[in-house]
Amino acid sequence: MILFCEECGTRNDIDQKQISGNTYNFSCNVCHESLVLSLVDKSNGKTVHAAMEYQEVPDDKRSVDPLKVLVVDDSRMIRRVLCDIINSDERKTVVGEAADGKEALEKLRECKPDVITLDINMPVMDGLTTLKHIMIGNPTPTVMISALTQEGASETFDSLKYGAIDFLPKPSRVQGGDLKSQQKEILRKIDLVAQVQIESVRYLRRKSKEKAPVSGSDTNTCQCVLVFGASEGGYGALLNVIPRLRSGLPAAYIAVMHQAPHHLDAFARYLNDCSQIDVQRAAGDIELRGGTCYIAASTEILSLEQGQNKLILKTNSSLAASTEESAIDRVMAEAARVMKKNAAGVILTGKCDDGLEGLGQIIRSGGSAFIQDPRSCLFKETPMAASKRYDVELLVSDKQMAGAISAYVKAHTG
Repeated sequence: MILFCEECGTRNDIDQKQISGNTYNFSCNVCHESLVLSLVDKSNGKTVHAAMEYQEVPDDKRSVDPLKVLVVDDSRMIRRVLCDIINSDERKTVVGEAADGKEALEKLRECKPDVITLDINMPVMDGLTTLKHIMIGNPTPTVMISALTQEGASETFDSLKYGAIDFLPKPSRVQGGDLKSQQKEILRKIDLVAQVQIESVRYLRRKSKEKAPVSGSDTNTCQCVLVFGASEGGYGALLNVIPRLRSGLPAAYIAVMHQAPHHLDAFARYLNDCSQIDVQRAAGDIELRGGTCYIAASTEILSLEQGQNKLILKTNSSLAASTEESAIDRVMAEAARVMKKNAAGVILTGKCDDGLEGLGQIIRSGGSAFIQDPRSCLFKETPMAASKRYDVELLVSDKQMAGAISAYVKAHTG
């Protein structure tokens, strides 16, 4: 088994004969990053190789005690509203309040909350700086609740990159806001982030490195295509995967998201700035290049055509899809049709069925499948359904997905 350490990139060769029982403790030979390899059940003829994850969080950890929540916001009124909302649910309790980031870090050590709600624009220490300290010193599931955390905003992407699991705007009656529905959404998000495995809320330390050349290099040829399917919760999952993908590999990546197209323009630019590979929006007719990720919306029609020594990705934005529920399926089917065994499907967080049939077509064509470990997902339904339906090749957390993909591309392309 070959594993590439996500932290330092070192190749580690592991003899599977040395693995006994259900788990194997692994430490990188160079940076000593610790992982736990969990062997997946091979019953019913399945040949799943391994699941890479950090220490497991028991499923019944919070089965009795209410969720402890720390509320951080500089507005006393907003803190009171949030506290009232949280305490209205008997399964949750507010264990502390803070008016700025510095106070929040002090309260975090005292209260030991299960979940933090965090504002961005605060005096003394702002929310993003606070979030970095939380994720480096005491990782805790965090949901951003701020006037700045709107879909498509750079502050939202920053918060997800620094370790927040999800985001919400502050509760408000402005523009006819329905406080009752907002209350339900806040409680739902707190429940969701509390269930995400703690290793998936680690601060993304990796910085962007120099991009690989865009021409004149064999690594820019496209020898294989990987299609990412990301529906609900996709922003955070892709921010944990794309920036960690290695440059210089002869693979092209297509990420299909269930998000509005105009939000994806900003997201693609943001990903490009913090990734080693090139990231761009899928638009028009594009020659696929290795070391490049193409971001597409579920409402856009994508197709692949094999030309003379090149592969063309065609995007038709004017021809809107009749439904976005099959968008990931369609692109995976295209990859299976054109690339055959040189295609791979990657199922990330989500709660719909989109991607399940497409992944099957890739597998039946001789391609490979990667499924995000549901314990690292904000929305677990899609990866759970995929892992039950198919004989997957790898089941990995979002933090380790890039390392698994790098190992696959290196082995697959020689």
